[in-house]
Amino acid sequence: MGYRLGVDIGGAFTDLVGYNDETGELLWVKGETTPKNPAEGVLNTVRKSTLNMSKVDMVLHGQTLVINSIITRSGAKVGLLTTKGHRDVLILQRANRRDIYNFRYKKPEPFVPRGLTVEVRERIGGDGSIIESLHSEDVRKGLEKLLKEGVESICVSFLNSYANPIHEIEAKKIIQEELEKRGLEIPITTSHEITREWYEYERTNTAVLNAFVKPKMKTYLDTLEKEIAGMGFEGTFYSMLSNGGVASFNFLKEYPIYAVESGPVAGVIGGIAIAELIGEKNVIVLDGGSTTTKASLVENLTPKVHSEYHVGRDKFNPGYPVKVPVIEIEEVGNGGTSIAWIDAVGNLRVGPQAMGADPGPACYGKGGDQPTVTDAYVINGLINPNYLLGGEMKIYRDLAVKVVKEKIADHFNISVEEAAEGIIKIANENAANAIRIISVQKGYDPREFTLIAHGGSGPMFAPFIAQDLEINKIVIPAIPPGVFSAWGMLLTDIRHDALITHVVEVNSENLKLINELFSNADRRLFEIFEKEEGIPKEEVTIFHYADMRYKGQEHTVKVPVKTGELTEDDVPSLIERFHQYHERSYDFRLSESPVQIVNLHSVGIVKVKRPKIYESIVDKYSVEEAIKEDRKVFINGDYTTLPVFDRQKIPTGVKIEGPAILEDPTSTVLVLDFQEFVKDKYGNITISTKRR
Repeated sequence: MGYRLGVDIGGAFTDLVGYNDETGELLWVKGETTPKNPAEGVLNTVRKSTLNMSKVDMVLHGQTLVINSIITRSGAKVGLLTTKGHRDVLILQRANRRDIYNFRYKKPEPFVPRGLTVEVRERIGGDGSIIESLHSEDVRKGLEKLLKEGVESICVSFLNSYANPIHEIEAKKIIQEELEKRGLEIPITTSHEITREWYEYERTNTAVLNAFVKPKMKTYLDTLEKEIAGMGFEGTFYSMLSNGGVASFNFLKEYPIYAVESGPVAGVIGGIAIAELIGEKNVIVLDGGSTTTKASLVENLTPKVHSEYHVGRDKFNPGYPVKVPVIEIEEVGNGGTSIAWIDAVGNLRVGPQAMGADPGPACYGKGGDQPTVTDAYVINGLINPNYLLGGEMKIYRDLAVKVVKEKIADHFNISVEEAAEGIIKIANENAANAIRIISVQKGYDPREFTLIAHGGSGPMFAPFIAQDLEINKIVIPAIPPGVFSAWGMLLTDIRHDALITHVVEVNSENLKLINELFSNADRRLFEIFEKEEGIPKEEVTIFHYADMRYKGQEHTVKVPVKTGELTEDDVPSLIERFHQYHERSYDFRLSESPVQIVNLHSVGIVKVKRPKIYESIVDKYSVEEAIKEDRKVFINGDYTTLPVFDRQKIPTGVKIEGPAILEDPTSTVLVLDFQEFVKDKYGNITISTKRR
């Protein structure tokens, strides 16, 4: 065994973490992200590592190409074939608006215009029966029309194909034959291959978005494979998926929508590993990045996974539904490169727009002309201008002062330092709001959770968030926080999901059907593992879940189900488990109401060898020797002098009172005056509220 590499693309930096399975050596590299050509930034970072790629066994990659392509609408021209009478499924969408009193509501613009949607005569019933056979001539005529329009990707989504995909399979075969006759290579997406869940709009939109990003994603992955192989790499390429697992590049080329949130989930997996290491079960993982802040709540070391995610959802837009398994993450446009600006009524705002990597904050000296959160940190002395990336990246404080003065301070007739602190406080509030959404708004008390903060700006946000939400314990991981998500990829198992919609009441009479449906989902998983990963079913561990509801309800809750064949003895415990989960989510139970399964969810896992976190006792330095300098910083409306610690030299097990600044090459940790911190035996920093 040699090295395994995790590579994560962020808004400003592309991170690489390498782990040697034989020696336990851990290395990391940060390079600049190249938004116009993300592959270039990845390749530059791999080269910067100077690793001998012939000694690397596995490359795991987390990317933002899928979600960015959707948000910026920079994908392929897609043609859609759908059931006759349902041409307007993407236009009609849903009548039940998420916020019926929002007068700024904007209906999402479909990714396939009506002119590129063609109807095909066929009909499958909701029970999977064939009502009308597929008219093959309609498929050929529809394809001819779409080819004349110059489509670059084709999507097939028929009504009720989740219940019986036979017509989609037939249509795909006809299209492939016609394309081969013409010598054309145009990717085809069928909805049943993406999801077997119901809801025609959501399912069709998911398939369309897969078709939209498929050509671009294939080109991107092909480029990485070719270039990295040219460096001597002969191992396996894997990509991070939104469900918290990884899959091969071959799988992702066909189904890129499964990686719509590929990067952020790795940080959640890493956070769970840290929580397990230090004996915590309930944590909130905070990832403060360059352009966004992400937060995820983890209960009993288990991330929340749901199968309906909305790309681009905000307070004015319902977003675009994507029915693939995604770890529940709340993301706000708030990070180190987020722009501070003044709105129409004169209020100071931060984000969601960001300067990103190009040109970046003004203090980078690359032409940035808008004030950012990073500029504010530099102005007020919270970031050392001579120590970003260990001094590798030069920071210009005078440029930050200039832009904040011109854009913010002069408008409010205040000092540059006061303006910078205003920017910082608003950024802190934005980050705290992400945590409120995943905790308070869903019935959880954040005071009962430990906050694990990582990312370049996460350890800066965390103390203020803890103060605001009364969180008593913060953990900054021993792994360099600025590359933590890339490290999290190395912990991630190979995973695939199979979901099937079939509404069935939970009782002894339906046990045979329920077992049969789970068995069908399991077979689908085994096929995927064998075809896409080359892994036999004997190595796959299966887990079962069910989306369940009371009869007559629409909403469901996901409930773990015993793996293997269910017996009559399992029925009462399964129903009681559903009651408990429902009561936790909605604060009531209907003990006498019949209970239904709506979706059957099978998860296949192949475990990977996890990197070890070794004990790292520091006892050769005193607290005084760990202090690099005393720095004058502007905080809480005035200048004060804080000790600045070299994080690597902080002695293990010694409790140190705040306020203080802790520096490492990838991030800065801030400890406020009412807090204290201690380094544990692994090198994690635990910040807690001082005892009164």
